[in-house]
Order: sequence, then structure tokens, then C-alpha cells
Amino acid sequence: MDAGEIKSLLLKNDPAFWARLKALTRSARDFEELFLLSSFRKKAHARKLAPPQAAPAKKIRLAILGGYSLYPLHELIEHLCEVENLPVELWQGDYDNYISEIMDDDSELYSFAPHVVFLLPAERRCTYTGNLTDARELQQAEAQRTVDSLLELARKVNEKTRAEIITTNFMLPARHDLGAFRSRTLGSEWSFRKWVNLELGLNAPSFLHICDWEFLANRLGGLAARDERSWFETKQPCSSALLVELAREAAQLIASLKRAPKKVLVLDLDNTLWGGVVADDGLEGIELGDTSPRGEAFKAFQKYIASLKQRGVLLAVCSKNDLDKAQEPFQKHPEMVLRLEDIVSFKANWEPKSENIRAMAPELNLGLDSFVFVDDNPAEIEIVRQFVPEVTTILLGADPSDYVAQLADCRLFEPRSITSEDAERTSQYRSDAQRQALAATVTDMASYLESLQMESTISEFAPVDVPRLSQLINKSNQFNLTTHRRSEAEVIAVMNDKNFVGYSVRLKDRFGDHGLISIVIGEKAGDTMNIDTWLMSCRVLKRQVEEEVLNELARLAKLKNCTRLEGLFLPTPKNEMVRDFYGRMGFTLTVESETKREFELRLEAFQPVPTKIKIVRRAYEPG
Repeated sequence: MDAGEIKSLLLKNDPAFWARLKALTRSARDFEELFLLSSFRKKAHARKLAPPQAAPAKKIRLAILGGYSLYPLHELIEHLCEVENLPVELWQGDYDNYISEIMDDDSELYSFAPHVVFLLPAERRCTYTGNLTDARELQQAEAQRTVDSLLELARKVNEKTRAEIITTNFMLPARHDLGAFRSRTLGSEWSFRKWVNLELGLNAPSFLHICDWEFLANRLGGLAARDERSWFETKQPCSSALLVELAREAAQLIASLKRAPKKVLVLDLDNTLWGGVVADDGLEGIELGDTSPRGEAFKAFQKYIASLKQRGVLLAVCSKNDLDKAQEPFQKHPEMVLRLEDIVSFKANWEPKSENIRAMAPELNLGLDSFVFVDDNPAEIEIVRQFVPEVTTILLGADPSDYVAQLADCRLFEPRSITSEDAERTSQYRSDAQRQALAATVTDMASYLESLQMESTISEFAPVDVPRLSQLINKSNQFNLTTHRRSEAEVIAVMNDKNFVGYSVRLKDRFGDHGLISIVIGEKAGDTMNIDTWLMSCRVLKRQVEEEVLNELARLAKLKNCTRLEGLFLPTPKNEMVRDFYGRMGFTLTVESETKREFELRLEAFQPVPTKIKIVRRAYEPG
């Protein structure tokens, strides 16, 4: 790092300071370097050098507590969050006082009212206290008590604050103590902690997120992860090298609570999915498959890409090629892992790749900031960066054996949860193409809608749906009237509050199942039902789903003795399409300003709108 360069920008109060700080922070892996960058950031604030982007209206209130000295970890986390425009307000617990801070109802932790709690439980409390020769049942019972105690601490915090909880698990020992016998007894620290880590992750409720310290230490190296002198002198939890990675992981988890992962992976073809140029080398001449090391590497890359599709990532192709030549390997090459049916958008022509990618966005009803473009050609990457800067780009190197690592470590597609619907996302988009083909053959909209044979299931919020509900609430941007985000814990809170109504809508037709496509949350206030959240998938617009959603909302409001609905539109850079939505649905505009539009609908005059959709209702019955 050139400290002189960024210091010079700071002394000149140059706004370019912030972009350079962000770039250097992202690349920094050395503790001293990252700590120095944090000090530069604080000096910039002292000099009132404002960042170019507007900060969020509210800081994230972050509480950090645990069985170690939390300085300077908390400073690293604060710095990493702020440079990614997620500023935090910090509360720091006392050294090794986390159990009391959580169990005491009058703790400062609860008066702070955190949005996120980062817990680092003490490693020394994760050890078997009996004998190595004890029966496995005794050892396992104590391991389970360790897991249960951590889950209870997390439950207590969430119950009191409704915060999202992040907890570390435990590093494994890295010394040769016990030798091979360490794996033959649950009483060894190696086996005991592995068991606790596994059970903690498998039993974590939706509001609890694991900061995988075991993985981070293993990735760095067991011996390099520890610094016993730092523990004895200042109660540091690990080596300075691992402290940087721990801070980065915590910041990544905090960001994931607020930002959805990327949705579309756009792939180049030649020298990306296979070696060589198919138009020049022919189908037989490209490198792909198990007959050569490079060919095997390209095949492994395709296998990894296929695994992303199973997690719900949409795959697209953007290649400078003739269409028939570009598609030939997908259709005929025996070693191709990816096939045409795996691709939701296939652009092979001689237009600029930036224009082809831009054209994909309306086809898929997704914003360009949901796209990631992968290519081995630096010139093509630069064109996309310049002309569609919203798209994230990844420049692959010359060695295909490194491609999987580049994509796996980019951290752009990490899911907070995985649902069964994610694996079906590609088929849903391909079914859309069939629906569009049908629409082109039908002469009027009513006939088209009737021919779809639509059936919609309207369901009250239920625990089994919480991961998918939170996922959709946090990633929907275009058809989203308020863009209120909610964690899984907050969705559960809505379910348990009698002043709220919350329901989801699923849709299927003769071409396939759209899955969960709409969510509505209303809050009763006197005789009014305030529409807190109304979002929908853009793929089902103009199919009368909007009308059925309103029919249901009016029905539920009347059941709660409400006489009117109040709708709110909060503009964002992405939801302009619904600016006039309430007006189109029969609401009356009552308040308008630059920051909001308010509407109302009197229910005494409302009549349900007839549609071509068959409705099935499901009520949630606890227990």
C-alpha cells in the first residue's frame, strides 16, 4: 500500500480519498495496513471530508460481546462496514462478561437496542471437563449442553431485541497433542469442538448466523491462526492475520443481512467454458473434458457453474459468435456439463457485449446490478465496466484451473438460505418464454388469461415459509411499494403480532409453477389497515394477480373491522414502475411530496374484482 498517496488525498481534502480508501481496504490482508486505513478514515471524518455517497438514514446498531478483548476487532469491523456504505453504531461488551450481559434484563446491551449482535463465545468453555475414557454418552451429553447453552443465549437476545444474531463457532486445536487418538474419542478438544460446531450450525434458528471461525482458521492454517502470547498479554482471540479475516467475515455477514446476493451469472464462451475458439477450431478442436488437464479444468468450471444454478443463480451467455456455432457445443459435445436448457438468455452475435447484457435485464425483469459478467478478455471486461457499470465483472486469468477458485471466492452468490424454489428458478424463466409465445397467438387478453388456467394459493404467513418470505422481501426492488426490509426474525414477529396481517401468494398455470410471487403485510391502526409491504414478482404482472391481492387485503381488513386501506409509496431508484400503482388500483391520492405518496381506499364502496384465477386459501394454524 502507498500510504503517502492516500495521505496526500486526505491532506488535500480530495473527495477521491474515499474511492481510494475503499479500493485499498478491499485488497488489504495485513493487519497493520488495515488498521492504518481505519485511522485515515477517522481522520477524514475529523476533517469533515464527506463521502461522495449518501449514507443510509439509520446506522446499524451493532453490539459486540464475547470472551475476549474486543479491541481492535471492533475497529476493524466498523471500518470494513463503513467503507461499504453500511455504517454502524457500536456497543462493546466487557471482557468475558457476555453471559451476564445477555442474562441480565437490565443490561446496557438491551438499552442499546441493537439491530445486530455479534457474539464471540469463549473457546475455553468449549472443552470436555471429564476423562478421555468416559463413555461416549457422557461426552456427547456435555457437548450437547454446550450447544444448548449457546442457542439459549442467542434465543434470549433475539427475544429481547428482535436483533439478528451472529455467533462464532470454535477454532480447532492445531498441535499434535493426543496424536491419532484425538479422532477416537469425543473427549478430545479436536473431536469435541468439531461436534459442537456441527450441531450448532445444524440447529441454528433462522435469526442465528454462524461466523465460521473453524473454517477461517483452517483456510489460513491452524498454526498461523493462533498467537498464544497475544492471548496471555492482551486476551486477543487469535493471531492478527486471522483477526483480519474474522473482521472481514463479520462485515460480510452484516452486509448479507441488508443486501441480496447477485442473481444472474453471464458467461463468455471461448476460453471461458472451453479452451479454444469454437468457430476456428471446430467442435472436435476445443479443449473440454477428461482427456487433457486444461480440458478437465474447463469441465470442472462448468460443474461448479451448474452447482450455482441449483442454488437459484440464473445462467446466461453473452458471446461474440455466430449463434449456431456458439450453441453447437451445448447441443453436441459429449463432455459439456451445461446444456441449452440451463441457460435463461443466450446472446451470441457481433453486437457489443455491453448492449447484449443491457438487453437481458428487461427480458428477465431484473436490475443490471443483479448481474455478474465473467470473461477471459480484459478488453471485453473494460467495455462492460464502462458502459454498464451496474454490472459486476470478473476477469478470469490465463489458467483455467483457477477459474472455480475465482468464482467461489468472489462472495457474490452466497445464499442466506436455500429453498426448494431456488433450484427451479431456471425452469420458471424458461416457462415464461412459453407463456409469451402463447400470448402472441391469442387475439385478446381475456382469452389469453383464461387459456393459462391459472391457480393461486393465498397463505397466511407460516414458519415453514419464513426463509423464502424473508428472501423475497430483501431482494425485491422494482415492484415494491415501500422497500421495507425484514429479517427472518422480523417476519416471525409479524406472524406473532395480532395487529398485523401477513400473507403470501403463489401462482401456477398450465406451463409450470411460478412459486411464491407476492407478499403483503398490513398493520391495523384504529379503523385503518396500513399497507406496510406490497411486493410482487415482475414476471406475473398484468395477469390479474394484483387484483386478487387487493381482493384479499380488503377481505382481511374488513374482518379486522377496518373501514379503509392506506397505501404508501416510498420512491427508490428502482421502483419507479409502481409510482402510480395505487391510483391504477382505485386508490385516491391524499398526500404527495418528494419523499412519499399516500393513498387511501374506502372499503364500504369496494367490490372484489373478478379475475380468471382460481383462488385457494390456506390459514396458518399454530401447533
